[in-house]
Amino acid sequence: MTAVRLHVRRWGTLLAALSLAATLGATGAGAAPPSDRTSRTEAARVDRVPAPDPQWFDCSTAFGPRTQCGTVQLPLDYDQPRKASTEVALLRVPATDPARKIGTLFVNPGGPGGSGVAIAAQASLFLSPAVLERFDVVGFDPRGTNYSSNVQCFRNLGEQANALGPLLTTPFPVGDAETGAYIASAKAFGVACSTTGTPLSGSMSTAEVARDMDVLRRTVGDQRLTYLGFSYGTYLGNVYANLFPDRVRAVVIDGVLDPLAWTGTRATASVPQTQRLRSGEGASKAFHEVLARCAAAGPEFCSVAGIGDPETVYAGIVASLKEEPLTITDETGEVVFVLTYATLISFMLGDLYAPEGYSYVDQDLTLIHSLLHPGAGDPGAARAALVAKFQALAAPVQRSDAFGLGFPYDNSPEAFQSVLCTDGLNPARAEKWVEASARADAVAAGFGPMWTWASAPCASSTWTVRDEDAYAGPFTRRTAAPVLVVGNYWDPATNYDGAVTASSLLPNSRLLSSDSWGHTAYGTSACVTDAVDTYLLRGRTPAAGTVCTGDVQPFTVPLGTAERRAAPDRPLPPVVPPLPGALPRS
Repeated sequence: MTAVRLHVRRWGTLLAALSLAATLGATGAGAAPPSDRTSRTEAARVDRVPAPDPQWFDCSTAFGPRTQCGTVQLPLDYDQPRKASTEVALLRVPATDPARKIGTLFVNPGGPGGSGVAIAAQASLFLSPAVLERFDVVGFDPRGTNYSSNVQCFRNLGEQANALGPLLTTPFPVGDAETGAYIASAKAFGVACSTTGTPLSGSMSTAEVARDMDVLRRTVGDQRLTYLGFSYGTYLGNVYANLFPDRVRAVVIDGVLDPLAWTGTRATASVPQTQRLRSGEGASKAFHEVLARCAAAGPEFCSVAGIGDPETVYAGIVASLKEEPLTITDETGEVVFVLTYATLISFMLGDLYAPEGYSYVDQDLTLIHSLLHPGAGDPGAARAALVAKFQALAAPVQRSDAFGLGFPYDNSPEAFQSVLCTDGLNPARAEKWVEASARADAVAAGFGPMWTWASAPCASSTWTVRDEDAYAGPFTRRTAAPVLVVGNYWDPATNYDGAVTASSLLPNSRLLSSDSWGHTAYGTSACVTDAVDTYLLRGRTPAAGTVCTGDVQPFTVPLGTAERRAAPDRPLPPVVPPLPGALPRS
C-alpha cells in the first residue's frame, strides 16, 4: 500500500506540473487566473461514490491485440447513489511505454450512442505512436448503449419495428402521407421511451455520463481528466469541463456541437433541437462548395462537369426524383431499393463525411444522371454501383453479443434519442416539425429537413420522461487547463460555427480551425494532428488564430489518378455522426 500511495503522489505532482504548463501555454507567461471550482453539490454527488474496480480481463480475441475489458456498476441517479445502479462497459489499451506513462486518455466517438469501447479498441490505428506510448487509452460505452446496460423502449424487436418503421426507413418525410406516418411514429417513440424505457431512458443525460467519467477518472488513478471527444463527444467534453472545471488536465473537442443550441433556452425552445444546431446549413454549404469547385476544375478533374454545369445537373436530378423516384434493381431485375429525393440527400450527406467525399459526390451524381438519361453511360454498371452502396449502408451491424439465447435487439435508435431528448428543450408537439422543416428547407434545401426531423421524437408532450439533473449551462466556466476546440470549415455534421461559439464561451480555451473536409479534423493533416498531440502530451496549445489546411482538397487530382482517393497515413478516427442509427466512419 505504501508503494501505491507514493505512486499516486508522484502522479499528482506530475499532473499538477503538466496542468500548469498547459495554462501558461494558453495565457502566456505570468500568473494565470484561477480556475472555477466544482460546485459543492456536484462534488458531493460524485465524490461519495467509491471508485469501482473494473476487474480488467484480456479481451483481445474479441477486440484486438492488447485490449483489456471490464465492467463497473454506477449509480442510476447520483442523488441516490446507494439505490439502483447501471452497468457500464470499458475497454483499455495500455500505454506502450508504461515507464513514461502520463496517465489515461479517455476517448468518445460521438453519436450520441457511439461506442467508446469500439473507438478505444481501434486506438492503435488512428492515434499517434507518441500518444499511445504515454497514455493508457480508455473508452466506455455511455450508460444505456452498446456493451453497457441497454435502454430498451419496446418489449421486443417486432414491437420496435412496427412503431419505428417510418423513422428507420425514411431519411425524412416528403408529402402528406409520409409526414403523417413520420409524426405518428415519432409520437409512439416518445411514449414508449417515457414508459417502457424508464427509468434508464430518463437517466441518460450527458451530465450523468460526465459524472460517470469523473468516477472512472478516479478509478484509473488520474487526478485530472485527459479527454479526446469527437462529434457528440464534444458536448460530453464540454459538459465535463463546466461541471468539473478544476479537474481538467487536457480536454480536446473536435467537430463541435454548439452547446447553447444543443440544450436550448426558453427563447429557443420552440425551435427543434436539431434545427438549432444548423447542421443542415453546414452540410449544404459543403455540398454546394463541392459543386462550385467541380465547375471550376472542369471535366478533366470532375465527371459531373463533363455533363454540364454541376449545379444545373444536380437541379435536374432533384427535379426528376421529385417527379418520379427511380427504382433500382439488381442484375436479376429484382427491386433492391427506390431512390427518392430524400434518399439522394442521405447519400450526399453520407458522402460528405469523408475527406475525399467530393469524389463520392461526383461519382454518385454521375451514376444517377446516367440512369435518368439513357445513353449517357453504362446503366448496368451504374445500377450495380448504387446497389452495392445501398447494401453497404443498409447492412446490419453485427455485435459479438448478438448470438445469445434471446433474439438480438438493436437499441441504437433508443440510445440516440434518450440522450438527445433528455438533454435538450424541444417544441411540445411533433406536428411543429412540419413548419420547422419548411423553414430549414428554405435555407438548406434537403439537408435542412433531414437534420431537423431527427429530433421529432423529442416533442415534449409525448417524450415526457426527464432527468432533473441534466445540465443546461452555463458553458462559461474557467477550467484549470485550457480546452482545445477544433473546428473544420466544411464539416457536414457539426457546423464550424459550433466550434466558434463553444470557444467564445469558454474563457480558458483555444480555437484551432481547419480548412479541411469531412466530419472532424484529427488525422486530416499533420497540422491538426500534431497540434492535438502536442497539447495532449505537453499541455501546449497552438498559437491563437492558427488555421490548418486539410491534406485532401476537392478536384486537385485528375480523374483516373490513384491519388484521387489515396488513404491517409493512418485511418481516421471511427467517428459517429450525430444522426440516429448512423454508422461510424470507416
